[in-house]
Amino acid sequence: MNESSADSSDRKSHNAAEQAVEHFERDIERARAEISKVIVGQSEIVDGVLICLLSSGHALLEGVPGLGKTMLVRTLAETLQLEFSRIQFTPDLMPADILGTTVLSEDESGGRGFEFRPGPVFANIVLADEVNRATPKTQSAMLEVMQEHSVTVANRTHVLDEPYFVLATQNPLEMEGTYPLPEAQLDRFLLKLQVPFPTHEELHQIVDRTTGAAMPHAHPALDRTRILEMRGVVRDVAVSRHVQDFAIRVLTATHPEQPAAPASIRRFVRFGASPRGVQATLLAAKARALFEGRFSASIDDVRRMAKPALRHRIILNFEGEAEGIHADQVLDEVLRETPETAS
Repeated sequence: MNESSADSSDRKSHNAAEQAVEHFERDIERARAEISKVIVGQSEIVDGVLICLLSSGHALLEGVPGLGKTMLVRTLAETLQLEFSRIQFTPDLMPADILGTTVLSEDESGGRGFEFRPGPVFANIVLADEVNRATPKTQSAMLEVMQEHSVTVANRTHVLDEPYFVLATQNPLEMEGTYPLPEAQLDRFLLKLQVPFPTHEELHQIVDRTTGAAMPHAHPALDRTRILEMRGVVRDVAVSRHVQDFAIRVLTATHPEQPAAPASIRRFVRFGASPRGVQATLLAAKARALFEGRFSASIDDVRRMAKPALRHRIILNFEGEAEGIHADQVLDEVLRETPETAS
């Protein structure tokens, strides 16, 4: 290939990337606008949920009851034209209640056979509402679903339709009647998003929308085919080696036995984040770059996505729990003390 042909190919590739970013940003703005018709404020949470969906991950929302977590998921399903299913997790919920079960059935001719009846996890968007109210046995039934996007019952594997997205909500663990999620399940969530309490003005808007004669509704903005295309665009976003290296050094610094770990990590952390943490951080950083009209992730993108990607993957020790330390506090110190370039 001569030099002019190479230049032409580079220009075409550059133009294709610019168009992909432009279309991505336009579609995201349309989805945001529709969601905002129903959900007041919470722009960071809405973006976090969309980032999870478009990064082929799952999201965990944490907040006290009444903050609109369930409403957000319903609105998301309406906006994206995806099949939606809601599971209310309770202490008496069994794995078969969510996965499905094999039953003996009879056909029109009188013949009998075993038939699999799918559970509520067979949808595109699954709301696992108050997931930490179920027992660990039932919570663990979600592991294969979330990781493999399949369900195995009676030695037969049933593959779920794509896109597949689990959005779980949980109340703070200190509330009565809750069970801490197993670490293996927490690690399957791409991001953990903490839903803040609305501001005074946002509360006025919420009351206006929900106590009037007509309830607001979102209209479709995207469809299944476009979502799968956008997932591909996220994977194609460039990450420079020094940006990837920074994300790896941030992850490494969450481990108390590592030389780069800051004082708070050494004192309050028992186990640092798993390798899935850096994968989640970089995928989320790629999506965040596209949200802002860029086709390459930056160190700032990594900084912004590190806490939601790592906060649920850090296990505090006894002293950290006794002192009331939160994972975000030690992550703040990690991000402050980790240099942008390796020394």
